[in-house]
Amino acid sequence: MSNINIDKEFVANTYARFPIEISYGNGSYLYSPDGKEYIDMGSGIGVTAFGIADEHWKNAVIEQLSKVQHTSNLYYTEPCAQLAKMLCERTGMKKVFFGNSGAEANECAIKVARKYGADKKGNDCNVIITLKNSFHGRTLTTLSATGQDKFHELFQPLTTGFVHAIANDLDSVQKLVKNNNVCGIMIECVQGEGGVNVLTKEFVKGVREICDNQDIIMIVDEVQTGNGRTGELYAYMNYGIKPDVVTTAKGLGGGLPIGCCIMNEKTENVLSFGDHGSTFGGNPVCSAGAISVIERIDESFLNEVKLKSEYVFNALKNASGVESVSGMGLMLGIKTVRPAKDVVAECIEKGVLCLTAKDKVRLLPALNIPFETLKKAIETIKEVCAK
Repeated sequence: MSNINIDKEFVANTYARFPIEISYGNGSYLYSPDGKEYIDMGSGIGVTAFGIADEHWKNAVIEQLSKVQHTSNLYYTEPCAQLAKMLCERTGMKKVFFGNSGAEANECAIKVARKYGADKKGNDCNVIITLKNSFHGRTLTTLSATGQDKFHELFQPLTTGFVHAIANDLDSVQKLVKNNNVCGIMIECVQGEGGVNVLTKEFVKGVREICDNQDIIMIVDEVQTGNGRTGELYAYMNYGIKPDVVTTAKGLGGGLPIGCCIMNEKTENVLSFGDHGSTFGGNPVCSAGAISVIERIDESFLNEVKLKSEYVFNALKNASGVESVSGMGLMLGIKTVRPAKDVVAECIEKGVLCLTAKDKVRLLPALNIPFETLKKAIETIKEVCAK
């Protein structure tokens, strides 16, 4: 029996997988057991930031594995401490809580905002504003935070205390602040799962101003946009603002599960002993992998991400069968004349693996994808779109 059939029989049916088994890979190329080659334009949905089997990442992980693979958070470890220091120094933030995923990072941020609201204004200050078309995770609470009704339908009753504003509409946010006892506002600067929608600078700065004026915690969800994906270390850095809480995951670990909630001087001491915890949070192996990712995302590297982004925008903006291109850095959405699912399916046949987001083809290649590989993939996508 093939692995595909074994998977279908024994793995829960929660994924509409493509009929492809990935056996191995290198850099931005993946291979099936029969040796068919694919250019990876999805990077595990923005996770393998430096590609497959990256030597620097691999060596860091193997070295840590030979020391200690896990110890509880009752003890200190060097990778956890050094990664936290690195993230705080690079962002100007003060403290980090480590978990295992983006959803966990967002859960922590929600706890921080609600505890801050309760401490400052009373227990009824517990409402968090998110945006329509947002996506913040699959736990019941982060699902409730997500501003898409289709994710809510099967899992009632949802966690209460979330209301959803219209993206890029400050009046919508202000009305919700006026009519609710709001402790936090959580946004994604680029809504990935919501269709690769970019928030305007005016809107993001306006949200920051509302939070300052009303003593509300501003949370920026950088689970998908973070760690160099948008051409800056974190997407909020493109907007000239500083959040009170930043969450991130995906590309941080380079392929290992890690998430973190980063807090500024306003929120660094909100959580105290016993308020939160995670068995695997700050795992030394995952932290070592993350250090190997963050230490390479410097100004020169980010400039390369921006140049690659500019190339893709220019190559696709007037291409046949392409209606528009959205996104930032190497987080891109292509609105195609043909249905996005059809485009993705044909790209797979031609050896290019893409993703979808709503009605768009979504691209999240490795940040260090070679220019020649990127151009080859874009030419294939253009060819398929033109049909």
